[in-house]
Amino acid sequence: MNALGTGAGAPGEGVGRDPPDQARLGQLAEEQAALRRVATLVAQATPPEAVFAAVAEEVGQLLRVDLANLFRYEPGRTETTVAAWGMAGRRFPVGSQWPLEGYNLSTLVFETSRPVRIDRYPDSSSGPLGAAVRETGIRSAVGTPILVEGSLWGAILAGSTREQPLPADTEARLASFTELVATAIANADSRAALARLAEEQAALRRVATLVARATPPEEVFAAVAEEVGRLLAVDFAILVRYDPQDTLEVVGTWTRTGAPAPTPVGGRLPLGGRNVTTLVYRTGRPGRIEYSDVSGVIGQVASRDWGLRSSVGVPVSAESRLWGCMVVAFSGQEPQPLPSDTEARLASFTELVATAIANTDSRTELARLAEEQAALRRVATLVARGVPPEEVFAVVAEEVGRLLPAGYAHLARYEPDRTLTTVAAWGSAMAGFPVGSRRILEGNNLGTLVFETGRPARMDRYADASGPVGAAARAAGLRSAVATPIIVEGRLWGLIAAGSILEQPMPADTEARLASFTELVATAIANAESRSELAASRRRIVAASDEARRRIERDLHDGTQQRLVSLGLAARTAQADVAADRGELRAELSRIAAGLADAVAELQEFSRGIHPAILSERGLGPALRTLARRSAVPVDLEVTASARCPEPIEIAAYYVASEALANAMKHAQASRIEMSLATRDGSLLLSVRDDGVGGADPARGSGLAGLTDRVEALSGSIHLHSAAGTGTQITVDLPLDYEPAQGAG
Repeated sequence: MNALGTGAGAPGEGVGRDPPDQARLGQLAEEQAALRRVATLVAQATPPEAVFAAVAEEVGQLLRVDLANLFRYEPGRTETTVAAWGMAGRRFPVGSQWPLEGYNLSTLVFETSRPVRIDRYPDSSSGPLGAAVRETGIRSAVGTPILVEGSLWGAILAGSTREQPLPADTEARLASFTELVATAIANADSRAALARLAEEQAALRRVATLVARATPPEEVFAAVAEEVGRLLAVDFAILVRYDPQDTLEVVGTWTRTGAPAPTPVGGRLPLGGRNVTTLVYRTGRPGRIEYSDVSGVIGQVASRDWGLRSSVGVPVSAESRLWGCMVVAFSGQEPQPLPSDTEARLASFTELVATAIANTDSRTELARLAEEQAALRRVATLVARGVPPEEVFAVVAEEVGRLLPAGYAHLARYEPDRTLTTVAAWGSAMAGFPVGSRRILEGNNLGTLVFETGRPARMDRYADASGPVGAAARAAGLRSAVATPIIVEGRLWGLIAAGSILEQPMPADTEARLASFTELVATAIANAESRSELAASRRRIVAASDEARRRIERDLHDGTQQRLVSLGLAARTAQADVAADRGELRAELSRIAAGLADAVAELQEFSRGIHPAILSERGLGPALRTLARRSAVPVDLEVTASARCPEPIEIAAYYVASEALANAMKHAQASRIEMSLATRDGSLLLSVRDDGVGGADPARGSGLAGLTDRVEALSGSIHLHSAAGTGTQITVDLPLDYEPAQGAG
C-alpha cells in the first residue's frame, strides 16, 4: 500500500479495479437506496401488496439472486404467496398456497421463527415446497422471518441458481427488509383496526344517541340489530328477550339481503335443546355454536328457516339480571366461523341495549316516584297549613287510591272498645266503609291483624277473610289488600288500607309506599292534637293573667289606694290641729298630704293600665274612646261595634290598641292616628294606623310580640304592615265565638 492508502495504482492491483472497501461502500449505498425506496412507500401508507411487490424486486435486484419470494403463514399450517420476483413469479404466483411439510426453508422458518439457509437445495430439500423450489433450479437459498408485533407473520426467501452458496451476510441484509415489511404490515393492520374502530364507534355513537334521546326500546332494538349486522358483516343479527316461562321473544332483527326475518319481531320460541340462545340462557355467558349439530325448537328454526351455519350469542344483562341475548350468524353452504373477537365487539352493543332497558325502567320508576312525591307534597302542604284532620284523611284516601292504583282506599281509627271507625274512604271502599261506620275487630282481616300486631299486613286472597271487617271488604269486591298502621306519638291510632279488585296481588312495595302517607297522617293528627292542647293552654294562661290583673287592680283600689287616702286625710286633720305658732310643722304636714294625694292619683293611673275599670263596666268602645282622649297624638276613632263581646276578646283588643298608641307616640313620630273597631262575619276587627316613619319590627322587642301570643291564644290573628316611610298599620281579627278553656278562671 502506498502513501495514498487505497488509491489506484497500488502494486499487485489491476488497473481500473475498485479496492474491496470501495466495493463494499458501493454495495452499502445500493442497499441504503433500496431500503430508502421501500421505506418511502411504507411512510406513504402504500397498500401492503404494493410494498410486498417492491420489496421482492428490490431484494432480487440488490442481492443479484434469481428468486425473491414473500409469503404469509396461514392458520392451517399453510403459506400463501404475497409477492414474487424472478422465476418465482412463474412457479409461486401471488395467492398460491402451499402446505408446510417436509424439509424446506418455509417449513424451517415456520418451525424455528429464525433465519434459515440451505446451501445444497437439490440434495437436501423435501415436501411440496422443496420440490417446487428444485424445479426452478435453485441451488442455495436463505429465508428470514417477518415478525409483526412479536408474532411470526411470514418470511422473505431469496434463492440463487449459481454453484456457490449465497454470501454469509445475506441473512443480515434480508433482515433490514423484513423489518420494513413488518412495519408496513403493522401500519396496515393499525389503519385497518383504526378504520374498524372508527366504524364501530360511529355505530355505537348512533345507538347511544338513540338511547340518550329516550327513543322507544323497540326502535333501539331494531337499530342495534342493523348496526351490529352491518358492522360485523354477518348474514343475520337477532336480538331476543328471555321471558320467565322459559321462552324467548324476538325484539329486533336484521338480514344482509334486507328480506324479512323468518321469525319476525314479536315471535316467541320455547327455550331448550342445543342452540346458542339456550346456551346463553343457561350459562349467562357468551356462547358460539356451529349448526351441524343442533336441537330443540330454536335449533330447528335456526337451521331450517334461517339457514344458520355458525353463530355467536352474547348475554344482555340489565341491572344484574339476564334480560336477553344478541345473536349474530353466518348462513350458506360453506360453514364460516365468526372471528374470535366477535364476542368482545358485541359486548359494547349489549351494554347500550342494557342501558336503554335500564333507562326505560328508570324513566318509568322516576315517573312513578314523581307522582308519589307530588301526592305526598299535596298532603304535606295541607298538614303544614293546619287543615283539619278530617280533610287530610279524605285527601289521603283519594291520593292513595289514585297513586297505587288500588281502586280502594280506606282510613280508619281504632276505638277503646275494640272497634274500627272509618274516617275516610275512596273508590269501592265508599260503599262498604262509609265515613263514620264502626265495626267490631274480630276474625281474619286487615283491621284485626294490624290492631293485634301494630305492623303492616296484607291479604293476597280475600276469600279467606272473616269477621265484620272482612265481610265488608269482600262485599266491596276486594281480592287483595294491604294495610299499614298509623302510629301517633308511639301509640297505635289507626290504619290506611289499599286494595284491588284484580286477580294479581298488590305489588310487593305497597307497604313501603303506604308508609309515607301514614307518617303524614300521623303528623296531621299529632299537630291537630298539639294545636288543640296549645290553644287550650294559652287560653288558660291568658285567662289566668287577666284574672291576676283584675285581682291586682282590686287589691290596689280596695287596699293600698284606700290606705293612702286615709293617710292623706289624717295628715290634713293633723295639719288643722297644729297650733298657729308651729308654722314649719303645719307646712311639712301640708307637703305630706299633697304627696299622698299625688301618690293616690299615680296609683289610680297605674291601676287603670293594669285593668281599666271602664273596660269592665262599660265595654270596649268607651275604653277605646278614653285611650284616644288621653293620647298625645290626635286620634281619629271610628267605632261601629256596639254590642259587648266576650271579656277575653275585649281585653285582647284593648291591649293591642293601647300598645299600638304607645308605640306610635314613642317611636313613630306620627302626626295623626286612625283607629277603627267593627264586627264582620263573626269576628271583631280592630285597626290602628299612623302616618309615622314606619319600619316597626316585632322581633326587636316591641310589646307586639307578646300581644301576638294573646291574640292567637283566642284563635285570632294579628298582622303588622310597617314599610319604611309609609307609617305603621296593625290589624287584629278576633273570633266572637270564643269559648273559655276548661279550668280557666
